[in-house]
Amino acid sequence: MARSRTTLIVQNTIWLSDHLIRVHLGGPGFADFEANDFTDAYVKLVFPNPDGEIMRTYTVRAIDRATQEIAIDFVHHGTEGVAGPWAAAAEPGDSIDLLGPGGAYAPRADADWHLLAGDESALPAIAAACAALPIDATGRVFIEVGGPADELSFPLPEDVELTWVHRGDAAPGERLAAAVRAEPWRDGQAHVFIHGEAQAVMHDLRPYVRKERGVTAEWASISGYWRRGRTEEGFRTWKSELAESEKAAPAGV
Repeated sequence: MARSRTTLIVQNTIWLSDHLIRVHLGGPGFADFEANDFTDAYVKLVFPNPDGEIMRTYTVRAIDRATQEIAIDFVHHGTEGVAGPWAAAAEPGDSIDLLGPGGAYAPRADADWHLLAGDESALPAIAAACAALPIDATGRVFIEVGGPADELSFPLPEDVELTWVHRGDAAPGERLAAAVRAEPWRDGQAHVFIHGEAQAVMHDLRPYVRKERGVTAEWASISGYWRRGRTEEGFRTWKSELAESEKAAPAGV
């Protein structure tokens, strides 16, 4: 991703649900923010820390050129983590630095249908992708959240059906994977976007899509955004170890 560093100012915050906060960032630094065309555009937010800066990766939910603001959604679980508590306490005038944006996915217009799935961490990218779909697009969307209170409204084409999957007391991603697998697979070329808790995504849904359904890499954006029980630093280590183990695996495994 581009490594340009930009300082933005908090304009306002909105509690979308008990566990999701939207922060609008703008100010003079917006002019230096170079947007891309990816619907999964992400930035690395830089948080001060006594032991040095900490970076956390977040998807850009929307860019409003009229107001010169970008919106970023944060999952909030009380005092847990770094970014969630920051978003909960953020006030207009606060500043934060970011790097990016990066990105790799946007829905292809030449796909016969679209499959998008993820949890709260992928919700901003999924909502942005749905807004970018052609009006006549067809497809299925699955989003796992804690419960009914965490559901959000966002626009999507008439022939794209959205299913909210309630996690309840199940492990993250478990019910999402079950819902995606239970959905009848459509004819034609699918364009797939699946992101969320890494165990469910990388060890369940990716093999299902790539091997069982035969979707090639060019038509599938599938990756973990986070790993239960790990910080972002620990998650990066886990991803690196997974990549090395897959390289070492015999062909076809």
